[in-house]
Amino acid sequence: MKIEFGCPFCDIAQQRDPDAREVYRDENFVAFFPTEPAVLGHTLIIPRSHVDTVWNLDESTAERLGIATVRLSRAVRDATMAPGLNVIQSNGEVATQTVMHLHVHLVPRWPNDPLGRIWPKETDYSERQKDVAWEEVRDNVIRVLGKLNP
Repeated sequence: MKIEFGCPFCDIAQQRDPDAREVYRDENFVAFFPTEPAVLGHTLIIPRSHVDTVWNLDESTAERLGIATVRLSRAVRDATMAPGLNVIQSNGEVATQTVMHLHVHLVPRWPNDPLGRIWPKETDYSERQKDVAWEEVRDNVIRVLGKLNP
């Protein structure tokens, strides 16, 4: 298991943070409340082994993380009775990742909660800009994966 010295989430994974409010632990993941939750019930899921971003996550761990995310999101919903939930996973500082250890946010949502909107109501991209972005992503998907559909 890879551990990064000085990583606060590795400290939690190794049970070296006595203040961590854990809600779940197994051989692969730990789930806990962040120290500054966006709303009550906000829960983070981390791999116990250090990995910094989704780009460095192996597919086997990603599959298990997906299953843990679904199961824990149900538990958070049932505990908080929230009518909505955001599942957020950010990569890199520009995307607001502040701890460079991969983590998934489960954020219960209520009408008019303090988090507010996370998406703009609208954008003003031209159809040409959208087409160019679509073509670049599609072509790169084909280059990397070999095809669009399995």
